[in-house]
Amino acid sequence: MDKNKLQSEAATLKLFFESYCEGNSHAKRLVRDFTCRHRDFECTMQVELCDECVAMVGYAIERLEKCPYEEKPKCRKCKEPCYEKSMWKKTAKVMRYSGMRLGLLKAKRAALKIFGM
Repeated sequence: MDKNKLQSEAATLKLFFESYCEGNSHAKRLVRDFTCRHRDFECTMQVELCDECVAMVGYAIERLEKCPYEEKPKCRKCKEPCYEKSMWKKTAKVMRYSGMRLGLLKAKRAALKIFGM
């Protein structure tokens, strides 16, 4: 995995978890720093999440850092999944929720742009 892929994966995690946390009105969201490291690459990001979501994104980042593949596959298609089953279910719930919400938001922006609103 190269630096751009690491940054892209980390940005996706940030976007999805923040969308989930905000959309479900989780209380006591705080801004926190996370650093992702993979081999000799490093990227830092700030997230605004509740304690539960911080634990989940921390777990996801840990899995990302330890991915043994040079070209990282999508986790759901990986032949050697590294997520514990309970964390996989929680993360999949976040991804489903956020993916749908962010997809609809993107479609809304495109429609507004087309109609000049």
